[in-house]
Amino acid sequence: MNLKPETLSRIDEVIPHYPSKRSATLPLLHLIQEDIGYLPPEAIEWVAAKLELQPINVYEVVTFYPMFRQKPIGRRHIKVCRTLSCALVGGYKVCETFEKEFNTRCGEVSPGGEVTIEFVECLASCGSGPVVLIDDDLHEKVDAAKAKALADQIKQEAARRP
Repeated sequence: MNLKPETLSRIDEVIPHYPSKRSATLPLLHLIQEDIGYLPPEAIEWVAAKLELQPINVYEVVTFYPMFRQKPIGRRHIKVCRTLSCALVGGYKVCETFEKEFNTRCGEVSPGGEVTIEFVECLASCGSGPVVLIDDDLHEKVDAAKAKALADQIKQEAARRP
């Protein structure tokens, strides 16, 4: 596994901050995912070895928390809330609009690798649904028309990128 030197340095810096090496599991997983974009099996095994754990102990953490990814995603990450309050005001239609606009399905990388769309649990803005999180930007009251406009904006930005 090829991690950047600064990531390795940060990992070595983080571990001693915890009374037990095992407690550094989450921070190490975050650092690795930040570096390479996801957590392949070799990353799970590497963290286990680094923290003197069994790989299953790290795998349990990776599979429990939804913020960890086990496969690569697109350059842009679109998360559409599917909990009841967003579903009742059109969350499913918003997700379908993004899928149509990017010619892909939830959980898959779009052709060309531009986006990954995910249908996720609560994004903590229940009063302003449907809610969409694009990378780190929260969009509220997203209907199909606004979803199409957001998709168009992403496509325009992609077209300008070298």
